[in-house]
Amino acid sequence: MNGPARATPERRRRHDAPDTRPQFERIARLPPCREREELYREVVCAWIPMADRLARKFRHRGEALEDLEQVAAVGLIKAVRHFDPERGAAFESYAVPTIVGEMKRHFRDHLWDVHVPRRTQELRNKVRVAVRELNQRTGDRGSDVPRLSRHTGLTEEEVETGLRALESYSALSLNAELPGSDGDHALQDTLGAPDPGFDLVVNREAVRAPLRSLPERERTILYLRFFHGMTQSGIAGRLGISQMHVSRLLTRACEQVRKEVEDGADTAGRPPAGSGSG
Repeated sequence: MNGPARATPERRRRHDAPDTRPQFERIARLPPCREREELYREVVCAWIPMADRLARKFRHRGEALEDLEQVAAVGLIKAVRHFDPERGAAFESYAVPTIVGEMKRHFRDHLWDVHVPRRTQELRNKVRVAVRELNQRTGDRGSDVPRLSRHTGLTEEEVETGLRALESYSALSLNAELPGSDGDHALQDTLGAPDPGFDLVVNREAVRAPLRSLPERERTILYLRFFHGMTQSGIAGRLGISQMHVSRLLTRACEQVRKEVEDGADTAGRPPAGSGSG
C-alpha cells in the first residue's frame, strides 16, 4: 500500500502563492470604497504564509521571529497596495523584493547601536560576506585588506571602512571587561574625568584684559586677596590704608571686572558694526 503522497515543490508553491488575480482585477476596477478595502485585506491574508516564510530567513540575526513577521507583514501590505496587475507581472515577483527590502531596511534602521551612514552599512555587509567566503575557501581567518579588496572589487579604503563598521553594529557595555585585564578592569575605567584645570585656564583668560585695565592699586588688592589669600585687614596693613577702604576698592574692582567679562561675552558673537548686508 502506498504511503501518503509527499508534497512536491509545485504543491508547496501553490499553497504559498495563492491565485489572487481575480481580487487584484476587481481592485483595479473599483474606486476607493469599503469593498476595495475588504479585497485588500483578503489578499494580504492569503499571502501571509509567504511573508512569514521570508521572515524566517532572517531569524538568525538576533531579532524575535514575531517581530520579523510583523515587519514582513508591513512589506506585504505595501506590495499589495502598490501592485499594478495591468503591467503583466506576477504578484509574487513584485511582493518578494518588496518584503525583503522592508526586512533589510528594518535591520539597517533599527538594530544598529551606533548610527553609521547607509553607504558604510553597505560596505560592512560586502566585507562581512567576503570575509566569510574567504574563510570558507582558505580556512585562513586572517583575511587582510588587499585580499578583501581584490575579492570585493572595493578600494582598500572602502574595505577598511567596512571592517571598522563591523564593530559598530552593537555597542559594548561600560562594564565590559578590558582585553588582557584578567577581569580586573572594565571599559569604564578608561573614561576620563572633568579636569578643573581647564576651567581655571578659561577663567584666567577671561579676566586677563579686564584686570590690566584696572588701576595699579586695585589690581594689587585683587592679586593679594585672590592669589595670596590675604585678608582685607592684612591687605590694609600692607598698603597703609583702612580695612573699610580696601573693602570698597575690592568691591568696585570686582564689579568692573565682572561687567567687562559679561559685556565681552555678550558681544563675542555679534558681527562688527557696519558689517551687515545692505
